Parts: sequence; C-alpha cells; structure tokens
Amino acid sequence: MILTGEPFMLGPIPRVIGHRGAAAHAPENTLEAICCAAAFGVEMVEVDVQLTRDEVPVIIHDDTLDRTTTGTGPVFERSWKEIRELDAGASFGRAFAGEHIPTLQDVLALCRELKLGLNVEIKPYPGTDLRTAEIALSVLENFGPLEGSLLVSSFSVESLRTAHSLAPHLPLGYLIHDRPDNWAAIADEVGAATINFDHTSETPQTIAAYAATGRPLLSYTVNTAARAKELFDLGVAGVFTDFPGRILKVAK
Repeated sequence: MILTGEPFMLGPIPRVIGHRGAAAHAPENTLEAICCAAAFGVEMVEVDVQLTRDEVPVIIHDDTLDRTTTGTGPVFERSWKEIRELDAGASFGRAFAGEHIPTLQDVLALCRELKLGLNVEIKPYPGTDLRTAEIALSVLENFGPLEGSLLVSSFSVESLRTAHSLAPHLPLGYLIHDRPDNWAAIADEVGAATINFDHTSETPQTIAAYAATGRPLLSYTVNTAARAKELFDLGVAGVFTDFPGRILKVAK
C-alpha cells in the first residue's frame, strides 16, 4: 500500500551533516549526540535505524549491542523493553552514563524541537530489508514533515526499492561503498534524490561521474578540514562528519 501523507521535500542540503549526531563528542546515535551537533551549529544530522525483535525502530548503528551499550548480542534478538534499559553512554565516557538508545520517534521529536533536518539511514538486520523500510517509513509518514530537510538512505537496494514503492514522494539517498558496475541504473530504479559515497573509495573522476547524473552528492565520513575543502571544490554538496565544529569552519 502506498503511503499517502503530505509530501516531503528534500530542500536545501546543508554542507555539514552531523554523523550519528556528533559522534566524536558524544555517544553516537543518542539524543545527547544530536543536541551536541546542534550546539555546534549544524542544520542536519544523520542517524541509523533498525528493528528490535518486536519491530520497534531504534537508533543504533551496529547489528549487535556490544560496542556501544551495556548489552550483548544482536539488536534484532532483543525486545524494546530489554533495549530501553541498556546504557548507551557509559562506554563513551563516564559523563554520559545513563544515556539510552532512542527510538526513531524520539529522534524525530528532538529534531523538530531543535529545527534540524534529518537523514535516516535504514540499516536492516540480515533478512529484514523490506520490513525495516516499511516500519521506518510508517513512523516518518505518521510523524509528518520536519522544519529541516528529511532524507532516507540505505546501502540496501531492497530497502530503497521498498521505500520508493511505498512513498515515491520521499527523498532517498543511495549509499555506495563498493561501487557496483550498475550503480547508475540502481540510482534511477530507486528514484535516488542524492548519491552518498565513501570519500576514501573515490577519485575526482568517479565523483564527476556521480555528479553527471544531476544529483546532489553527499560524502561520508569526512573528519578533516582539508579533505572537506577538496570535496567541496569537486562539487560535493555536503559531508557527514564526526567533528562538525572543525568542518563548519571550512564550509563557511
């Protein structure tokens, strides 16, 4: 069934997008990290969404809980009741102890409050590409537009296909790491609004090929001012960074 809510517009793309909030300064993918990014002055943040066992869309990057929380094992094997009790801040630093994994709804509410744009990256647990996209899009549709731009991205072509089918009005970012030969055809098939690429895997020539499609280009994860300037000079519209403060100086 096609979602029929108010259309979302991509709008202007900020040159600096906080990666997982501001991952160098606060526990990644937490509300505190988003507040930290906003304090630096970014206009948009990026977060990762996947499903719990009971299909609650939560904000965490890894398939497993071990690296960033006090939990262990796959996210998809834990219920929301179990996950919401975990500490997602203590491993980053004692000052952040007690920070929790937020839901997608929590992040949307905070971004609306802070007037931030949001890039939601769909990171499906293996075998849940379609369902993760369906549920994430349902939450986005029910929540309604943000004041800033909204972009949904994924490395999963199946998730992007699902998103494009369910919500053709929703701007999608095609995430590329190991560039497939048919990348341009995939971008067209999923109706990609942007191409998001790993800056360490590309050359000026391949970046020019992406730009030739007419889509804005976003690059991840750019943590030095010098590299950010190089990418801006090559026509990249925006960069994802763990260090928004240092990159904002170049962007201005």
